[in-house]
Amino acid sequence: MKRVLAALFVSGLATVAQAQAVEVEGVKFEPTVQVGGQPLQLNGAGVRTRLFFKVYAAGLYVAQKSNSPAALLAQRGPRRVAIGMLRDVDADTFVGALNEGMKANLSEKQLAGLKSQIDTLNANFKAVGEAKKGDQINFEFSPEVGTRLVVNGQPRGAAIAGEDFFEAVLRVWLGDKPVDADLKKGMLGG
Repeated sequence: MKRVLAALFVSGLATVAQAQAVEVEGVKFEPTVQVGGQPLQLNGAGVRTRLFFKVYAAGLYVAQKSNSPAALLAQRGPRRVAIGMLRDVDADTFVGALNEGMKANLSEKQLAGLKSQIDTLNANFKAVGEAKKGDQINFEFSPEVGTRLVVNGQPRGAAIAGEDFFEAVLRVWLGDKPVDADLKKGMLGG
């Protein structure tokens, strides 16, 4: 009986540990969030570093956790990339990095097919202006709405239709040529 109780206690502790928030460079990622009325789980989180500077911490929320980039890119339904800024970054620099990430991971034909959506994302970001240290920026996708840019809890700019567009944005971090290999590893739960 003592062994059974001990096993239940250890199992309970493991459940509590799994349900706790993850903190990366002072940015807190809750274990679950809601997007489009659906609960999502934190798949993993990490830090985007450029040269020697830590730019932001990012976490990936999905319905089904996985350590496979292909499986995560193939998932359908609501998803979120949550970003906590670790330094100030102007809109042109942020947008430029996103665009470079998409160019590195998509064919010319794919990019051409997504041009209007990419233009809308760029306009949404430029309307926000500078991303300041401490800002929370989410890329949220739900089938009913599309991709939304949410800054400090407030949707910004036009929603962008197409699940294929969110997948293209997700490739910036999870594609074959991610913007940061260590961040990709973190978002994959490693």
